[in-house]
Amino acid sequence: MNRFGISVELKNVPVLDPEFMPLLKFNREFLKGATKPVSIAVERADGQTATTHTFIHGTPEMAEADRYYIDRIVKTALWMKGGYKIYVDDKGIYEYLCSVYCKGGEREFDWDFMANIFEKPFEIVLTDNVPESFDDPKPMGGHLEGCRIGFDAGGSDRKVSAVIDGETVFSEEVVWLPKVNPDPEYHYEGIVSAMKKAAEHMPRVDAVGVSSAGIYINNRTMSASLFLKVPKDLYEEKVKDIYIRAIKDTFGDVPYAVANDGDVSALAGTMSLNDNNILGIAMGTSEAVGYVNEDGCITGWLNELAFVPVDANPNAMVDEWSGDIGCGVKYFCQDGVNKLAPRAGIELDESLSPAEKLKVTQKLMENDDPRAVQVYESIGTYLGHTLAYYFEHYGFKYVLLLGRVMSGKGGDILLETCRRVLDDEYPEYADKINLTLPDEKFRRVGQSMAAASLPEMK
Repeated sequence: MNRFGISVELKNVPVLDPEFMPLLKFNREFLKGATKPVSIAVERADGQTATTHTFIHGTPEMAEADRYYIDRIVKTALWMKGGYKIYVDDKGIYEYLCSVYCKGGEREFDWDFMANIFEKPFEIVLTDNVPESFDDPKPMGGHLEGCRIGFDAGGSDRKVSAVIDGETVFSEEVVWLPKVNPDPEYHYEGIVSAMKKAAEHMPRVDAVGVSSAGIYINNRTMSASLFLKVPKDLYEEKVKDIYIRAIKDTFGDVPYAVANDGDVSALAGTMSLNDNNILGIAMGTSEAVGYVNEDGCITGWLNELAFVPVDANPNAMVDEWSGDIGCGVKYFCQDGVNKLAPRAGIELDESLSPAEKLKVTQKLMENDDPRAVQVYESIGTYLGHTLAYYFEHYGFKYVLLLGRVMSGKGGDILLETCRRVLDDEYPEYADKINLTLPDEKFRRVGQSMAAASLPEMK
């Protein structure tokens, strides 16, 4: 039972996390008996808005539950779609949101982060006329004509491809260390060097596409862990437009596009499946997500599902970065495996890095260790419950599961468990969600080739 007196019944409980309370199940129980209408909208770049019309109880005894429910809606909208301005039509909820989304408030991290990436003060507005949802998705990707460069910036290596009329004529992968380097010239020179190398293998350069970890708005680097050590003043001056600068300095006025690597993974998925409406989830260092909608467009949503809440258990693990609890980062990446392994009786040396800890469990899994099996079954249970929550927001047709957590026998168990949970708990969605893994065609498309297809040639 939740601290608000709300209990949910689960047929499928993670064996290593019996207190897990799927947020979708909590929301459904909360809404039983909630009759007071409330509307909330979260506005992001260019007036795009995510609006929710819902209900609260509006009684003194349910006031805390009402606030929690609304907090999770706002948190989901902020990290799934992005935003810097919240509209609300209920005075009590307005006052609550003002008290937490502020300096010193419980959601100070989100308040500050969103203001920085949208370069606008974070606002909360009380109004009788909450704006309706508005999206402005952009067609991006799948363009293969001409001589193109695709650049993919990862945290440990960078990849570049030269692509002529859809055929990769050159590709290269180079180790680099962007996350530990404070000098943005290191990053700039690495980007330019890779692009020049690819250009040598084509008669000309018609377009350049970039796939990079981080948040990109209008091709600008608003936040990215690749530039973690770059001082703030240098970040503003040298990093926000780093890809735009690198392309223009090197190739002049050619069409270009910069996109989040999760979105580019989803795009690679659409290219390999020859279909659209795909959510890509990479479970690696974090939970990296991208989405291509039913029209083959990238939505401009943040898709930072690592920080979207999935668990209503008040004792859920804290994310060290945001300070919040129950968010995807502790369930769908190496942190999730490392959280559960000790509960299964697997000893992890604290001197190991998170990636090295993951390998301990993976090695046990390859030997069919029952403790490792429990870890992957638990994550599969998490995922089944959570995909139903994601589905209500995205309405995707396919889910492409990637990343090192999905590799090997553990990934097979995770996938099988996830499918079972969807069938048992969410039969209304189970037939609509197609779970898929990277196939050989997807690997041939690759991240850097998909990036090359991003810009449309004029």
